[in-house]
Parts: sequence; C-alpha cells; structure tokens
Amino acid sequence: MISPSLPHNEKERQRAVEKYKLLDTLPEDVYDTITKVISSICNTPISLITLLDKERNYLKSHNGVPFNESPRKLSFCGHAINYEGPIMIIEDARKDTRFYDNPLVTEANAIFYAGVPLVNPEGYKLGTLCVFDTKPRKLNTKQQEALKVLAKQVVYLFEQRVKNQELIRLQQAVQERNQNLEKFAALVSHDLKSPLAQISSLIQLIEMEFPDILGDSIEEYLSYIKVASTSLRKYIDDMLAFYKSNEQSYEQKSPFSIDNFANELKSICSIGSNVDWEVNTTLTHIVTNKLALKQVLVNLITNAIKYNHRSHPLVKLTFKEDVDNYCISVLDNGRGIQQDHLDKIFDMFYTLKTQDLSGNQGTGVGLAMVKNIVDKLNGDIQVESNEGEGSNFIVTIPK
Repeated sequence: MISPSLPHNEKERQRAVEKYKLLDTLPEDVYDTITKVISSICNTPISLITLLDKERNYLKSHNGVPFNESPRKLSFCGHAINYEGPIMIIEDARKDTRFYDNPLVTEANAIFYAGVPLVNPEGYKLGTLCVFDTKPRKLNTKQQEALKVLAKQVVYLFEQRVKNQELIRLQQAVQERNQNLEKFAALVSHDLKSPLAQISSLIQLIEMEFPDILGDSIEEYLSYIKVASTSLRKYIDDMLAFYKSNEQSYEQKSPFSIDNFANELKSICSIGSNVDWEVNTTLTHIVTNKLALKQVLVNLITNAIKYNHRSHPLVKLTFKEDVDNYCISVLDNGRGIQQDHLDKIFDMFYTLKTQDLSGNQGTGVGLAMVKNIVDKLNGDIQVESNEGEGSNFIVTIPK
C-alpha cells in the first residue's frame, strides 16, 4: 500500500478546508441528495462527499456506508486530490500497487473507485465527490460528466454557505450597531431634554419675574433662545420616534372601522374649525396594523396642516382598494413641493428649508419615519405635487 502524499500547498489547502466550517457538521439533505443522485447515475452502492482534513478523510455525506470518517493515510481521495486529471478512476484496486493491500480493499471490498476533486475558486482541492463499487467496472462518458458537474455543484454549495455565514455575521453586526444607536439616542435624549426644559422654564421665569426691566432687545434674544430650545427638543423627539418605529414589529393585523379611525385622526391632529376635512371611502373596514397606519397618517395630516398658509386649509383623506392592496391618500391644498425635491423628501434629515405656521423648520425625520413604517408593512408611498397647489401622498399597503 502507498499512502497518499501531501500536496505542496497543504497548509494553504487545509486553511481553505477550514474556511467552510463543514468539518464535524451534521448531515444535510442538500449534500445527501447529491450523493444519492450520483449513486443512481453511476449505478454504484457507495457515494461520498469528502473533505481531506489533517489526519482524516471526513465524509460530509456518506451514502452506502455507516461511518463519517476514515484515516487519511488509507484514503483513495488523498490520491485523487494529487491526481493531475479532472477525474481519477481505479477500475480494479486489487491490481493497483497503491491499493491492493489497503484495508479498504482487503476488508471493506472497495474494488472500484472514481473521484472528482472539489476545487474551490482559489484552486485548492478540498476533497472529492466519489463513488465506490465492490466489483471491477468502468464509467461511461455520461457518468463521468455527471460526476464532474455535480462536483462543481458541491463547491457552489460550499461557497454559498460561506456567503450565508458572512451575511448572518453582517446582520448581527448591524443589529448590534442599531441597538447601540438606540441606547445612545435614549441617553442623548435624557441628557439633552432635561437641560433644554430647564432653559425654557428659566426664560419663562425671567419673563414673569422681571417684565419691567426687560428691554425690547433682551426680549428678542430670549425669544430666539426659546425657539432654538423648542426646535432642538422637537428634533430629539423626532429622532427617538424614528428609532422606536425602527425597532417595532408591525406584523399583527386586525380589522377596524374607517369612520371611527377617521374620527381618531381628527382628534389626534387637533383639527380646528378653519380646516376643511373630507373623508372619501369605498370601504367600511380595513384590515392592517392600525398603530402603524395611524403613525403614518398622523404624520402626513399634521404636515398638511402645519405647512398650509391658506385661510381655509384642506385635508382630504381617501380610502379605496383593488384586488391586492389598500390605497390611502392624504391630499392638501398647501404650498406643494418643487419637482426636484420629490425623490428626496423621504431621505433621513432632508428638509425643504421651509417654516411651518409657528415659524419652526422641519427636522427631516418625520417623512423618513413614515417611509420606514410603510416599508415594514411591505407597502409603498408616493407623492404627487404641484408647487403652489398642494400635495397628495399615496400609501399602498398589501392586504
């Protein structure tokens, strides 16, 4: 018997084998299916997917034998990865000086062998896809081609495993990063909102206690401080709302009344008598996540009112459906949006640099949160707008 020699690049080859993290793993149907198929094609009782480890031949899939490893020094596959051709075939191992007294031949009756090296994209031979028989035989051209093709499929599955593991690692890293960002946002909120509240309270106290000694310029400066404090608090609140919407799950759905829902929206948005409110619906009920849809529509309706300088602002809410989706739109008669801004308004921190009725500028977080929630509902949001005429936000949610 002649034991297989080690390849000249054995250290690098061994690292390549270990990269796939397949050694000592549980059986997997995707590999067992391949060995069963190749046994059927080649009409052999045994077929294996092997990985040559340091001292052993590890059998990732072993069709026809009960064990999952054997000594490398006895292996046929150890010779196959040193073979120069694409497939190594031993028609009768009893007549081959390398194998005639090998225990696999004398005791296990492994007479016929055909193996194709599993070559990864870097050119390292990891192991083999091989078949055994207990009698001398040959493989025809189609059977040999099948071995080669399925060996490439095995390597492809190995590569996909590595990519999937890397994807899982990246997902875990992103999840950890998001968790850290949420913790940071909560910490910043606590540490910033408290002193901001104190600033606002102190300004009010000064205005109440010393009304007679405050000059016009000082009152103007104090008003600047109040506006800046209010804007910063709004920015912090919006950021926390965005992160909260990002961590929530909106999978749960339930039916609810459109009429009752519309009344809730009116109450939440504090719509005054000077706002013309219209609700058009072909539906009596809708089935979706009510909390998620409420967050979306409250934001859109509030914007429609805050950024509308007409004497009679209009908010028109429409509910309709088609075979697959619900379609909800929020139309206003406000300022409208310039066409070159329409594809950017849902981007985080993007603002139109306009002030609302109170003189405050948006933070660029609200519409990003709306888009995030709609995405979580597997829906879509679009906007149609003409500058000076108003905007129509259209939310589509699958049933």
